[in-house]
Amino acid sequence: MGARLGRTIKAALLQVHSIAGLALALLLALIALTGAVMSFEDEIVDHLNAGIMQVAPREMPALMPDELVGRLKPGQDVGHVSAVMLSSDPAAAVRVRFARDEQGARPTSLYVDPYDARVLGAPRGEEFFATVRRLHRWLLIPGDAKGWGRQVTGVVALGLMVMLLSGLVLRWPRRASSVKMWLKPNLGLGGRGLHRSLHAVIGTWVLPVYLVMTLTGLWYSFDWYKDGVVWLLSRPEVGAAKMQPRMSAKAPRATVNSGPAQMSFDRAWTTFQREEGGRFSRALLTLPPSPGTVIRIRSWAKDMTLEATRDEFRIDAITGKLVSAERYLDKTFGEKTIAAIYDIHRGAILGWPGKLAFMIAAGLMPLFSVTGILLYLSRRKLRRPARAPLARLVPGE
Repeated sequence: MGARLGRTIKAALLQVHSIAGLALALLLALIALTGAVMSFEDEIVDHLNAGIMQVAPREMPALMPDELVGRLKPGQDVGHVSAVMLSSDPAAAVRVRFARDEQGARPTSLYVDPYDARVLGAPRGEEFFATVRRLHRWLLIPGDAKGWGRQVTGVVALGLMVMLLSGLVLRWPRRASSVKMWLKPNLGLGGRGLHRSLHAVIGTWVLPVYLVMTLTGLWYSFDWYKDGVVWLLSRPEVGAAKMQPRMSAKAPRATVNSGPAQMSFDRAWTTFQREEGGRFSRALLTLPPSPGTVIRIRSWAKDMTLEATRDEFRIDAITGKLVSAERYLDKTFGEKTIAAIYDIHRGAILGWPGKLAFMIAAGLMPLFSVTGILLYLSRRKLRRPARAPLARLVPGE
């Protein structure tokens, strides 16, 4: 009875695994391959643009942000500046980013000389990686993060989770303690046997990486998942603060008491420098996306390289008042984990070896799509001969 029940459960799991795989094979391969392409995006872009990211240091002080932006606009056909990346390195160029235009397109950013606002050039590779990122996150579905593309990728991620768990149960060998059974593919086989061995064994190799990718990827797809992670890992007051903007999206409009023309990067920058002193390596000043007066400044200390290890300040751009300061070193372990979601998702939390391992795992996804489809077709082919003798027994045949 127990053996029969086990076979029934495995047969049902095989059906679930096969249906999910067939339905999602192409999308999974696409999302994984685009993720692999982005694995070393920072290093590639830095290499491509090494010539315009550096300037000759000078004795004169660098321009303040407002003057730099003011000098840039008359000489360039650019839109509204949305963000400025500044550095404590006197040889580093300033990167200026622009808001989307009326058609929803975002102009390419520019590298600018911090001493005279001379345009050094637009970064090569930026548009390519922006397209790959939109394909990876939203499948190029209109609306980007505000459209339904992120829900589609979330459903794909949930489907991958189902396949991983069902595949693990189906894969479970009789000698579960044998490392060889788990991790050594049988390359001496051919046809269906080889496909099954590659699908199962290499799937075991990458299963932990795929689980991490899936659990962190869901953060970007579903608000309920994101809120649950925040509730679970952060302090109550921090969790409430993180969820507040989405719960009262119209609140910033009601508190605006001065127009954007009166906002000043300089006031926010001066307050930030007073708070941070010379501890920061680079800082990103971002204007509010909707009517408001609070500029967000994300900064990274000189000994911090990961995206997660940033401090975040919110400063009123009219009064220069510090609204809030969120320092990385003050966070709990759970809050640091939340901040590191992106770095965990791409393996960067483990340094370049982790990024390489995650890139290889993502690049292997088409292997499972192909071998999975081949195994499904071979199963169907094996069933036909089994039915043929029964058909010959029918009278009149």
